[in-house]
Amino acid sequence: MNKFLGYILTPVFYFFFFLTLIIFQPVQWVCFRLFGYKAHKVSVDYLNFFLTYCQIFLGNSITFLNQQDLPTDRPIIFVANHQSMYDIPGIIWFLKKHHVKFISKIELTKGIPSISFNLKYGGGANINRKDSKQAVSEIIKLGRRMKDNNWSAMIFAEGTRAKDGLMKPFHVGGIATLLKAAPDALIVPIAIENSWKIVQYGAFPLSCGEKIRWTVLPPVPTAGLNPEELTLAAEQAIRKFLKQ
Repeated sequence: MNKFLGYILTPVFYFFFFLTLIIFQPVQWVCFRLFGYKAHKVSVDYLNFFLTYCQIFLGNSITFLNQQDLPTDRPIIFVANHQSMYDIPGIIWFLKKHHVKFISKIELTKGIPSISFNLKYGGGANINRKDSKQAVSEIIKLGRRMKDNNWSAMIFAEGTRAKDGLMKPFHVGGIATLLKAAPDALIVPIAIENSWKIVQYGAFPLSCGEKIRWTVLPPVPTAGLNPEELTLAAEQAIRKFLKQ
């Protein structure tokens, strides 16, 4: 039934999803060019509000659970499992007070309405995966911006999407590099559930009636732990929550 409904509802979802991207492209431009970072960030926040709740056109539910009292005066490295592109808008919207930035492929800074503009000017790290020196340099610059502005970063430490929902081992590289520039950053795991089901049949049809959930888990105690141990602790916390 989820797949059958997807044939009917997926075009509706895509219409409103891409309409949102097109509308917010000039909105972002005006906010950034005329009013600067703060206004641009507000426009990005509301872009991702609408992208998140476009899921209603598929009959998918959205639940974001955050019972942690997280600081806003300290950089945070959020570490999550990764299931689909639909993981991202909810993180930006629901964690908007933490100014969450992403590490993205540099290719995404061109050609995608709204998303490319935000990646280019929003303060994240855009890396060339074929140039390790450039990638490390960009991540270190992001770490410095985090330290200077009390921003946060989102790391999908598996390095790719788990298309069947089963977690892959976490990689330490991105976390270790950020910690070099922002050594006081707090490590906070996020468990993502069921977003892989949206694309279980591919880009068309999308699946309907799924329960998408993000759960912010307790911060990882950092005292005496190196980046490898911190990464493993975050991975284990998410695996335990997801019962994997």
